[in-house]
Amino acid sequence: MKRILLTYTLAFALLPVYAGEGGSPPADKSLPVDYVDPFIGTTNFGTTNPGAVCPNGMMSVVPFNVMGSSENTYDKDARWWSTPYEYTNCFFTGYAHVNLSGVGCPELGSLLLMPTTGELNVDYKEYGSKYKDEQASPGYYSNYLTKYSVKTEVSATPRTSIARFTFPKGKSHILLNLGEGLTNESGAMLRRVSDCEVEGMKLLGTFCYNPQAVFPIYFVMRVKKVPSATGYWKKQRPMTGVEAEWDADQGKYKLYTRYGKEIAGDDIGTYFSFETEEGEQVEVQMGVSFVSIENARLNLNREQEGKNFEQILAEAHAKWNDDLSRITVEGGTDAQKTVFYTALYHLLIHPNILQDANGEYPAMESDKIMTTKGDRYTVFSLWDTYRNVHQLLTLVYPERQMEMVRTMLDMYREHGWLPKWELYGRETLTMEGDPSIPVIVDTWMKGLRDFDVELAYEAMYKSATLPGADNLMRPDNDDYLSKGYVPLREQYDNSVSHALEYYIADFALSRFAEALGKKKDAELFYKRSLGYKHYYSKEFGTFRPILPDGTFYSPFNPRQGENFEPNPGFHEGSSWNYTFYVPHDVYGLAKLMGGKKRFIDKLQMVFDEGLYDPANEPDIAYPYLFSYFKGEEWRTQKETQRLLDKYFTTKPDGIPGNDDTGTMSSWAIFNMIGFYPDCPGLPEYTLTTPVFDKVTIRLDPKWYKEKELVIESNRAQPGTLYINKVLLNGKKFNKYRITHDELVHGQHIYFDLK
Repeated sequence: MKRILLTYTLAFALLPVYAGEGGSPPADKSLPVDYVDPFIGTTNFGTTNPGAVCPNGMMSVVPFNVMGSSENTYDKDARWWSTPYEYTNCFFTGYAHVNLSGVGCPELGSLLLMPTTGELNVDYKEYGSKYKDEQASPGYYSNYLTKYSVKTEVSATPRTSIARFTFPKGKSHILLNLGEGLTNESGAMLRRVSDCEVEGMKLLGTFCYNPQAVFPIYFVMRVKKVPSATGYWKKQRPMTGVEAEWDADQGKYKLYTRYGKEIAGDDIGTYFSFETEEGEQVEVQMGVSFVSIENARLNLNREQEGKNFEQILAEAHAKWNDDLSRITVEGGTDAQKTVFYTALYHLLIHPNILQDANGEYPAMESDKIMTTKGDRYTVFSLWDTYRNVHQLLTLVYPERQMEMVRTMLDMYREHGWLPKWELYGRETLTMEGDPSIPVIVDTWMKGLRDFDVELAYEAMYKSATLPGADNLMRPDNDDYLSKGYVPLREQYDNSVSHALEYYIADFALSRFAEALGKKKDAELFYKRSLGYKHYYSKEFGTFRPILPDGTFYSPFNPRQGENFEPNPGFHEGSSWNYTFYVPHDVYGLAKLMGGKKRFIDKLQMVFDEGLYDPANEPDIAYPYLFSYFKGEEWRTQKETQRLLDKYFTTKPDGIPGNDDTGTMSSWAIFNMIGFYPDCPGLPEYTLTTPVFDKVTIRLDPKWYKEKELVIESNRAQPGTLYINKVLLNGKKFNKYRITHDELVHGQHIYFDLK
């Protein structure tokens, strides 16, 4: 309790925040939270945002600036767009409540809250404003609306938000727009509870254009000042002929000034009008739930009752600083610390909690409401995160990773399947593979075993063996089981990408089966995992799609697929982005390619000729493959440092593409501290040159015997790129790969660099 109170006091004292490129971090940066810059990744399609959120919180409140003005660089209605905020844009149309971070498809980003002044206007193209003086830090965002001379500020609790608007003297308004947002779904309902409170719901969903993956968000909103007037608006349908002459509001936004019951429609909203004094501040609270309006109100009362803006902000800062402090770094530059702690901040946004304050949550793919005793998580972008996010959570935040695994198993109980890309209780089936398997196996292999192991194996075995027609995870399982590969049956069916994911899942499952004493299953799944060899084309020296008759696809260009160009057999990448994607059988792949030298030369060529894509998950583990071969480890160390320096910076474009709910950030974190988990399901790491002089990882005593892991190096000398030797607890460690047990029980690792 003393530690919590001290953290709270420190956070309250450190409330000043900073801007991104437009400002600078505080000069006195004594805490990890001081180094976070939420503007990193907000352009270059990083799709992060600078909004206010708590660690793994349901609520995020984000500036919405991607619609309504031709002066914006990017507009959500003019192109494929998946984030509520873009750093280079200039037109603000409100704060969106509950948002996704780092994803590649549009969703959520609704419940837009906007302050205005002057005459009431409810058309977002007209009421939107340019802004300046952006500031952001963990749990806080602020800007100044130049059109209205209004300062806006927001903060958040795990399930609620608070906004504070500082108005000039005169007519002022607060608008809640339910018609617009990032989601492609439409339809909403509003009900006035009192002059200061409204409640309602909005339909969300169709992530990555899955038309049936829809779900409601419920909300309660309160303004902490009695308005002089309130009302609704609704966009009216356009009319023609005589009917149009009789209705002055046809095709326009109609104001409802004398109607106070429920209202519903595709494009509706509510307004609160005030007479404000110069500098008067009005606070607005929002509680949300994915269960009911009653629970949204419960969340709001539980998390904000008796608190003002400053108290909520202080609590958010304290939560962030405590979580970020699980890893402390010394040495390195301020810029490197900013990259590191911002990456750790992005890691801790998703998956996020789904359950309300009373434990209720919407069951997976069901209308049922269930109750959990622990945390129920959502937003499982598993095709991305199975590679490194969950490994980092297992090491540093094991209590959360354990709850995430339990969540996955509860989803299986409720729906009959482990998740692939789950979003607020709906399975979107985005991307390919069977990614829950390596996540759960990796967690178990590293000693986190407080879950129903037999149920987990049952779920994995089901997706690995069921025929394709009945298989949600592996729809092309018939071919995979009978041929050992997935043939190209349609021009752009991603067949090679599918199969490569299955091989990795089956390898992880084989290890799990072996550990559980299921030897026949282990042999079966391991044999399957080696089926990647079917795809190797000696002619091109790469993987190549196979037709149903067993012949290779022609004509074939291994570079096709760069820059998201459609590519037969491969998803969002070229053959080069996938050809080394066999982390579970590196030596077998090298043999297939003609031996160590040819393997190393070809892999180095991928980097030298720009064939490596730092934002494409299948190839992000390529640098560590060098370290499987004695004498070639220096290449891993060289490439990881080069890639870090080039692609991860303190600028708004400082993430190389979609952060993918923390996947790119996790890559940076692991490499900056000196090791990386290059094979999901295998409890091992490849060592590489750390960025900092000293890293201290606080270990959870419930899961790990030691209290901390300390990693030190003599990095202070300029130009020390390569590892000369490694000492583990003072003894020479003669390997460049380390097991999870060796790592967490090692207590102290020293990198002697040259």
